[in-house]
Order: sequence, then structure tokens, then C-alpha cells
Amino acid sequence: MLEMVKKWFWYDWIMLGLRLITSVSLILTTIRFQEGIALPLWIVIFWEIAAFSIPWVCLLLNYKYYLFTEILLFGGLCVHLTSLFPEAFPSFLVSVFLIAANSARLSYHWTAPATVLVIPGIFYVVSPNYSYWLMVIYYGLAYVMGFAFHLLTVNHRQNETIRKQNAVLEQYMSQIERITLAEERNRLSRELHDTVGHAYTSIIMGMEAFRSELATGKGIQRLDSLLELGRKSIEEVRGYLHQMESPQQSLSLVQALQKLGVEFQEHARVEVSFRAFGEESRLSRQAKMAFIRCLQESLTNAVRHGQATDITVSLQFGHQDTRLEVHDNGRGMEEWQEGFGMNAMKERAMNLQGQVFVYTKPGEGTLVTCTLPRQAEMENDLIQLLIVDDQPFIRESLQMLLDKYQDLNVVGSAEDGEQAVNLCGRLQPHVVLMDLDMPRMNGAETTKMIKQQWPHIRVLIFTTFQDAEQALDLLRSGADGFLLKSTEPLELADTIRLIHRGGTLIDQGMSHKIFEKLDKSVESTQLKAVNDYDLTYREIELLQLVAKGLGYKTIASKVYLSVGTVRNYASSAYIKLGVRNKEEAIQKALEIGIIVS
Repeated sequence: MLEMVKKWFWYDWIMLGLRLITSVSLILTTIRFQEGIALPLWIVIFWEIAAFSIPWVCLLLNYKYYLFTEILLFGGLCVHLTSLFPEAFPSFLVSVFLIAANSARLSYHWTAPATVLVIPGIFYVVSPNYSYWLMVIYYGLAYVMGFAFHLLTVNHRQNETIRKQNAVLEQYMSQIERITLAEERNRLSRELHDTVGHAYTSIIMGMEAFRSELATGKGIQRLDSLLELGRKSIEEVRGYLHQMESPQQSLSLVQALQKLGVEFQEHARVEVSFRAFGEESRLSRQAKMAFIRCLQESLTNAVRHGQATDITVSLQFGHQDTRLEVHDNGRGMEEWQEGFGMNAMKERAMNLQGQVFVYTKPGEGTLVTCTLPRQAEMENDLIQLLIVDDQPFIRESLQMLLDKYQDLNVVGSAEDGEQAVNLCGRLQPHVVLMDLDMPRMNGAETTKMIKQQWPHIRVLIFTTFQDAEQALDLLRSGADGFLLKSTEPLELADTIRLIHRGGTLIDQGMSHKIFEKLDKSVESTQLKAVNDYDLTYREIELLQLVAKGLGYKTIASKVYLSVGTVRNYASSAYIKLGVRNKEEAIQKALEIGIIVS
């Protein structure tokens, strides 16, 4: 009840004040003229206190309860007092005003006749000293004034709701703009890094290799001058890239999330409390952006859909992962509906081998949890790398970029697939960075051959082009990851560590295309099953669950059907497939492609 009172506006306090003034005045008047009262004084005062408090409590719960109790308790009290003192009939005017102000929807159809016509009629019967129509006019004016006050409060509530929604949308658009700018800066910095930066690196490495071929001192002097110019230029490029970073990127994750919470609190007018646990670990830019996006989407959903007033944000740095929790006190939902923002959030986390969970229940608010694995440098575990690329400058540049990490060791490089296979047999690297477009043997054939001979060697496809069909074939052939060459060095290093630990990572832009292709493939398979065997989509879903080893009771609880209905679906599917039992059904479903092994 206290929480309800905290949400009151000025008009709620006005109505409570009117009730309080009316009730206190009535009690004082009753005490003053107690000689004319038929009932004991304490009974009348108790009745008056009940007529004040009970309808007010009912109003906090449901307006319909209030209307009934107000008319019965307060109206009955006024009728009793009017029968004793004919001048007491105006005491019900304030009550009529409040009844009209708190009525809603169809309740006007009965509250208006009851208060304007019926109650004055009862007053006239018990005390015919005043004209019935005069009382109708009084109570009618009071009801109209209450209805006008109701329209005023409704208008105020709607304006307040619109204002809050606009504030949330403005905050949301502001954050979207910042994230878009940050991602555009990232893209531009990657483009510059991969073009100008790699070009300078290639020139420097080429000139260094050319040093031994110079015979004259003048030539060596000129070469040193060119090398100095090249190194100075690449340092300037790095300086420009550093300046392109947004202020938010220069902040730590804790500072960035705190700033986001403070700004949201100021604009949306909700309480946002932030807590951080554990020692902050170094995160990649992509992981940092995923947490920022997760918090932004969670805060917006909490206010827009959950109507929350208090939000608690917790960030915990663990040994194995980093976890962000956003818990609000909103109204919650019976069934969570995922929109575009939540799907994008889950996709970001999935691309980093993380997960996003949402728990919500009516009356308990919503809890959003985003967990990403910790990708710290493994100094005690030296990762041996083999670089495979037909461009010598790219091989040298990659080696130069990766050698600065203490846990990464480039043990060799190959210019084509055949050389890569030979080096894998001799060096046994942990991770292979594989280009696709190479002479003699391309990256796809090389990956398949390496995986057939040495399954323990991890292969990370590192290419320039986004070909979803080719990427899907490579992943089916055993590739452990797919990354574009536009990736920043820190992202590349973190991905290598993840691949080495047994994880799988696909570039975010590529994952969109791969999942679209997979969805189309699944839809095509299911459509063929529907056409060839006359299976319904519910029967296909049942076969897929049976293949996972689930019993009929478990399936029934999962798909919200009775056990008998599930058995009927199973029998129908078995008949259509021409099988006799669960094992034969699973085998048949594997053959026609409904499920995969």
C-alpha cells in the first residue's frame, strides 16, 4: 500500500484531503449535536470512521470496490443523519464529487443515476423538508464537477505517460546514435588499419629485407632514411586511429556502464543503482560494446514495457566469465516477448560465445543476465600459430602484430595449401590462420585435409570476403572459426585464444548470413517432409523432441499439451512414416532430414 501511495499525484492528495475534511467535520458536528442522535454516540462515530477509511482502502485496491462501499457506507450514514437532521443532506455532496471523479468505463451508467436520482429520493422520503428536484440539481452539479475533475486527472496521467515515454525514447535514440557512431569509428579505424597500416608495415618489412642487397654506404643511408620515414608515418597513422576513438571507448567497462546508468536515470526519472564485484579484467572492444548494448536495451525495456521505477545493475568479474545482471521492479510478464533489440543482444553475446537469459514473472519484475566468457591472456600456455596466406606482406604483417602478445608464438608461415599441410605435419601448431584464396590448393581443401589428418589442430579461417555458402561448407568440414581480415589485432588475439581453448567463433556480419541460410535449409527440409509424408509441423516438432530422448510426459509439458494428445500425434506420425515404434521413427526422420545426428 505504501508503494501505491508513493506513486500518487497532486489530484490523489486533493481527493484524500476532501475526504478527510468532510469526515472530520462530520465527526465534530455529530459530537456537537449528540443529544438528537438515536444511536449511541460511539456507534455513530465508529460508523463515520469506517465510512471514511474502508472506501479509501478499497480505492487503493480497485475502483469498483470503492464505488460500492462509498455509496453503501457513506451514503447510508448520510441518510441516517438526514432522517434526524434534515439540514444534513448536503454532507453527501463531497462524496458524490469523489464518486464521479473515481468512476470509469461502464460504472458511469449506474453511479450517476444512483447518486443523482436514487440517493436524493431516499433523502426526500426520510425528510421531505426540501424539494426533491432541488436536491437533484445540487447532486447533479456535484457529479458534473467530479466528472470534469476525472477528465482533468485522465489528461494529466496521459500527458505524464507520454512525457515518460518521450524521455525514454530520447534516451534510447541518444544511445543508438552513440553506439552507431562508435561502430562507424571502429569500421573506419579497421579500414585504415588494414589498408594504410598494413601498407606501411609491408613497405618497412620489404625495405628491411632489401638491406642486405645494398652494396654502397650511400644506398644504406638512403634506405635508413626511407625506413625512418616509414616508421614515422605509421606512428602518425596509429595516432590518428587513437584519436578516432570515442570518449566512451576510452572508458573502462565499469565507467561506461555507470555513465550509461546515470544518464538514463536523469532522462527517464527512474532510480538506477550500479554495483561492480571482483577485479575488472581487460575485455575486447566487441565484448565491451555487447555489455553496453545489453544494459541499454534492458533499461529501455524495463521502463517502456515493465513500467519500472527502480533498476539494479550488477557487474561481476569472475575467473571464467564476466556477468551483467539487470533487475527491475516492474510489473513483469506472464510470457516474455522478444523484440528486435533483445534478439540483437542475444546475437552479440552468442558471437562472443556468451549467453543472454531473461526471467520475468507478473509482480516480480524482470531479470536480464548477460554472460560472456573471460578471454584473458594465457601467459603460461604458449599458443603456437601457423599463418597461411599467399601474400608475403600479409604474412609478415600478421607475424609482426601477433608477436607482441606474450602467449602467442608464430612458429611458421606458408604461402599455399600444400606447404601448409607439410608444415602442420612437421610443426604441429595449435592454431592455423587460414586464408581461402590461394594457388595450388585453396583454403577450403587445405582445411579439410588438415582436419582429416590432425583433428586436434584448430583452424581459424581468416579471409577478406563474406561468402555465407563457403563459410557454411568450411564449418561443416571442421573449421573452428570464421573471421574477417578487417578484425582488429586485439579481437584477433582474443579469437585465437578462444579457438585454442576449444571454442568456436563466427564473425558477426557473417553469422547473420549463415543463420539465414540455415533457417532456409530447415524450412526447405520441413516443407519436403510435409509434402512427401503429409506430416504436420506439430508432428515434425514432436519427432524432433523424441529424437532428443524426451519422454511423452516431458514433451507434453514442453509444448503445453496433454499426454494423451502427444501420444495421438506420435501415433499419427508413425503411421504416416510407416514405422512401428520410436526407434524406427527416429531412424526414418534421420533419413528424410527432419532431424540431424
